[in-house]
Order: sequence, then C-alpha cells, then structure tokens
Amino acid sequence: MKNLLVPKIDQQMGIEVYLTETQGVGGAIRQNVDDFTVEEVLVDGSKASLEETAKKPVLGATALRQRFLLCILVKWNWDTFIAVKNVAKQLGIDQERISIAGIKDAKAVTAQHITIEGVSVEEALKVHVKDVELRPIGYFHEQLSSYFLLGNHFGIRIKSLSHPKATVEKRIAKIAEEIAAIRGIPNFYGHQRFGTTRAITHLVGKAMVKGNLEEAAMLFLAKPSPHEHPESRQARSELQTRQDFKQALHDFPVQLRFERIMLAHLVEEPGDFAGAFRQLPLKLRMLFVQAYQSFLFNRFLSERIKSGLSLGKAEIGDYVVNIERSGLPITRTGKVVSSADVAETNRLIKAGKMRLALPIVGTKQKLSQGALGEIERHIMESEGVDPENFRIAELPEISGRGELRAAVSPVRDFSAEAVSTDAKEPKKHQKKLEFTLLRGSYATVLLREIMKSRDPINAGF
Repeated sequence: MKNLLVPKIDQQMGIEVYLTETQGVGGAIRQNVDDFTVEEVLVDGSKASLEETAKKPVLGATALRQRFLLCILVKWNWDTFIAVKNVAKQLGIDQERISIAGIKDAKAVTAQHITIEGVSVEEALKVHVKDVELRPIGYFHEQLSSYFLLGNHFGIRIKSLSHPKATVEKRIAKIAEEIAAIRGIPNFYGHQRFGTTRAITHLVGKAMVKGNLEEAAMLFLAKPSPHEHPESRQARSELQTRQDFKQALHDFPVQLRFERIMLAHLVEEPGDFAGAFRQLPLKLRMLFVQAYQSFLFNRFLSERIKSGLSLGKAEIGDYVVNIERSGLPITRTGKVVSSADVAETNRLIKAGKMRLALPIVGTKQKLSQGALGEIERHIMESEGVDPENFRIAELPEISGRGELRAAVSPVRDFSAEAVSTDAKEPKKHQKKLEFTLLRGSYATVLLREIMKSRDPINAGF
C-alpha cells in the first residue's frame, strides 16, 4: 500500500508514499465551514477555545494595562492575514501592530491568540467584523510570536463515507494503531504549503533558486490550473500565448490581486522581473523559496520511507534533534549520528528525548550523511540544484538558509466519535476526529493516511 494509489497531486508535492498500510475510508472534509475547527495551544498549555469560557491566566497576562493587548481571535471562513487586516482597519491602526503565533486554515472555524500594540480592552470590544470575534483577555509585556506556540487542536468531521459503519470503524482504529506504533505521522509539508487548487508555489521557488526570475514570474502569472476559476484559467492561458502584460492586466480578474500588482509593474518595466516580485509582500516572496525547500524535504522523507529506513530509529550519518519537555523538537541542536553514539542515540529516541530529523536544504544547512545522505544527493542532482543556489543574488532577502525538521510529528489526544448517519446524505456516514499536533505539522497529512483519497481536491484538502 505504501507505494500504491498515491494521487498525482500528492506526488507533485513530493509526497510519494503512505506510511500506513491499512486501506483508507475515503470521504470528504470541509463540506461545511464548521466541519473543520482549529483551536490554538500555547506553550503554557493555554487553548484558544471556540466557546467563550471562564478566563484563565494566559502567558502571565494581567489586567494592568501594558503595551500589548492579548486577545483571542475567532474567525469563520477567513484567511488569517485578511482577518487581521480587517481588525486593524476597524481599530484605525497599522496591520503591523497586530502579531500572531501561527497562521490558521482559511476554510475552517479557528480560534487563536493575537497581541495588539497600544490598544485598550475598551477599544478592542468595539471591533465588529462579519464572521470575526475579538475577545480581549488581558495585557501582555511583549508581542506574540511563534516562540509561544505549542500546536493546534483539531476537530474534523469526515463526511460522505460510503463504506459500512463497521468497516470505517475498523480501518480508522487500525490506522491509529499503525501511527501509534511509530509515535506519529511522517512530518510532510501538507497541501496548503503548495496551493492545492494550483500547486505551483514550489515551481516558482525552483525557478528562483535556479536564477531564472523570468521563468518564475511566468509560472506564477501564466501557468493555468484545471482546478481554478475558468476566467482565471483563460486569462493565464492568453498571457502564456501572447506574452502581452498590458492585455493581461486588462484580462486578469480583480480577485487575482497579487498577479495584477506584478503585471502593473511589468507594463511599466517589461524586463524587470526582480522588481515585479518586489511588489509582493515579503512573506509571499519568501514563501516561494520555502515551498521549494518543503518539496525537497517531502521528497527526502518519501525516499527514506520507500527505501525501508526507519523513521523511529537513527542510522549512522542521520541527523537527530533534542526534544523539549513540551515535546517540541529543538532544531537548532541537531547533530549527525556517528558509529560511536548510534546505540545511545537510539536509546534516547526510544525514550522520547530525541527525534530523527531531515534537512530543509539551504545555504547554511548541509545534507545528511550515510545512506540517507546518498538519497538526498541523488534527489538534488536530479533537480539540478545545489545548497548554494538558495542564495538568490537578485532577491537576497528571500534566500533560504535552511534548517532541520523532525521526520515524525506526534499525534496527541486522538479520539473519534462513533460513526453516524450523514444528515445531508442519508445513505452515507460521517465520523468526527479530534487530535492535537505540534506547530508546523499539518492535519491534512494525518487525514490523508486515514482517508487515502484518490481525488484530494474534491475531498476538500
């Protein structure tokens, strides 16, 4: 099963295998916005609850006014950055004064912590944005960042299940056992990292890494996808054929905001592709290179699984990282396993104090050694790239330094409700799952092991 029936779109993202061998249950997610809920968990154990509960101290926040107001932001079907932008607009402040610990799913109901600089409880209570709720919970001494984020608690309802109830229950229980046996899921970067309906982010990044900004720009602007809106697809195809930026600016629908920003620059400066990319927000520019790094990581991890090398045991030449008490990997403490310490390292992995890690390739991060290092070098050669290529000469601000990433992500507090009848499809079933994942890990990676969908896009991924 590991090497069979992996959807083409998964393979395009470097996810070439399933770790579990039990057949999936199929079905679909996100049929309704509240079928997918996310509640943020901070390192002190505080959870941003969707329901308003009795206020407990969060990160030592107090009632005494300080520079930053700590709030819980609840949103229904909103992109995180756009929701924050609308809150800032209502408060009459710059968006930069609002800080988050992590980005949450857009097609979901989510609750997360934010800090707002220089705003009072009274001012925050006046914010009214459709399908957004802002709950002040106290003042904090510094702005929020990913440093404070432990992970996310998910509640996900899988619907349109056509297998008999007993089959669904049996398969999910068996898959959960397989995942528990290796202490988690393979820590792939999920579909959101690449763009499910138009998975080109990493391709743009690859062209940037190879020093071809014109190719990168044309991929971003003009590569159509069969899964996007027909009007967008047609406009991209026309640009691909005619290479006419002025006409494209007229043709591209208004919702393609970032593409239009780049096109407007290229109308004025037709050959200035670096300048065109610089019209985009820095975080978006950086995401292209990061997505290509993610693709390479996914390929490294896929090939390790295919080759039969364990995810729960280190070989000589592998990287390993220490684990904090919270369970988070300390990626800055990575080391290469030697013949002298391989036995002790595996004892510590078994005790949960260390974890196998793979490189996110970049200018400051070397490849693994040993058997996995050979696999990684072969992939890099097949891609025609080198770690030094991640220094982007024309756009140095988006260069990729690289780091380590744990090979496995633990699944905490996994529970499942009994299979029930799907109200909208009486002949089919539904099942709700709940679980917690550490920061940087994707719920869809666990769901793909459980569902093993043949068509992830239509399944709601």
